[in-house]
Amino acid sequence: MYVMSDVTRNADGFEVDARLLSATFGLTEREIKARMRDGRITTLSEKGEGEDEGRWRMTFYHGTQALRLTVDKDGNLLSRSTFPVAARAQPASGKE
Repeated sequence: MYVMSDVTRNADGFEVDARLLSATFGLTEREIKARMRDGRITTLSEKGEGEDEGRWRMTFYHGTQALRLTVDKDGNLLSRSTFPVAARAQPASGKE
């Protein structure tokens, strides 16, 4: 179960608790943070317009999975969905 505190609003936008991503992608919180830093987990944030004014949609991508969260202006979770996506290109690690 996910509660309002899983997404919080701050001066830079929104912060999503790593536990929510961990449960979705089957990774530890440490793995979530590392994969976000190295670009293996990416995110797209979209601000609602028109009838969606005051809402934001955040989509997190990892491998062939995506998690989409819709929140209101205060970060209250309005909806959550997961769905498959085509594999996204991974960043070069610089290691051979």
